[in-house]
Amino acid sequence: MAVKTNFSSKNIKDILLHYNLGELVNSNPITKGTVQTNFLIKTTTNKLVFRYYENRTKESVLFEINLLNYLQEKKYPCPTPLCNNDGHFIGIYNNKPYVLFHFIEGEHIENPTTKQKKQLIRKVAEFHNLTKGYKSDLTQYRLNYNVEQCERLAQESAEKINTLNSQEKLKWYIHQLKQLVLPSSLPKGICHSDFHFSNVLFQNDEFKALIDFDDANYTFLTFDLVCMIEPFKSTFDWDTWEKFSLEDDVFDFSNAKKVVLEYSQYRPLNESEKIHLFDLLKFGILIDCIWYFERGNVDDFFEKRKIDYLNNLGRENFTKELFG
Repeated sequence: MAVKTNFSSKNIKDILLHYNLGELVNSNPITKGTVQTNFLIKTTTNKLVFRYYENRTKESVLFEINLLNYLQEKKYPCPTPLCNNDGHFIGIYNNKPYVLFHFIEGEHIENPTTKQKKQLIRKVAEFHNLTKGYKSDLTQYRLNYNVEQCERLAQESAEKINTLNSQEKLKWYIHQLKQLVLPSSLPKGICHSDFHFSNVLFQNDEFKALIDFDDANYTFLTFDLVCMIEPFKSTFDWDTWEKFSLEDDVFDFSNAKKVVLEYSQYRPLNESEKIHLFDLLKFGILIDCIWYFERGNVDDFFEKRKIDYLNNLGRENFTKELFG
């Protein structure tokens, strides 16, 4: 997707006046991404990424910047935000916040090798080890994934769509949320929440950096883990699910087992996390449902079908497949 807000060379030059980063040579929009506006900037002394936050408050962005600075202190590979001449990381342009980052050399791998997958899983586990004890006074400004938040977002989606189908889907949604078992023994911390290949950089076959913390929030640590495991067959997806019947076997746990085993080497799961990984997977599906609330008829749609298959399998069988 192209940028949502255009910045001329003069606009960029005016912004650079607030930094000691050299004179502008050129700037080009970064077309990848779906939410924020990003530009690649080359100056006489630096290569930078300019990020303009289209839908974030200053406090929400400051949460992200503080987290990145914390991770930098811990030597975790992630973007480096840059201070302006006044000692601030965040600037304001047309009442919206922006940040400049050092550009990180690397490439996005759409089909990573087994070695690269293992490196990513390890770095995710290391990230969780670091953020489990991380505290922020700005957590409230992020879209934290919890049951109450999801119910509110689903209600907003249903009201916005305002059809009989959306109201019936909301009833189904709230019922499914109430079926989740998410005890207080499940550790929480900051999760990245978006491991799309475009947010991971490799260089010379080695993991270089985890980028784009726009969705990072305070939630169950295993949320990131269920984002990486995929117990459903690759042939069962949002555009193919209607070809399957309710009696079909749509599960393939081979990859999910590998991910959990690799992750556990660096952050072992407690018993509660193992037992309720089933619930977290369903929770992740329900979060996806919010973003696609208008899609499908309440009687049978992609997210509902996934939940139904998991319910038919059951928590005990699911846990046995992964850890038995």
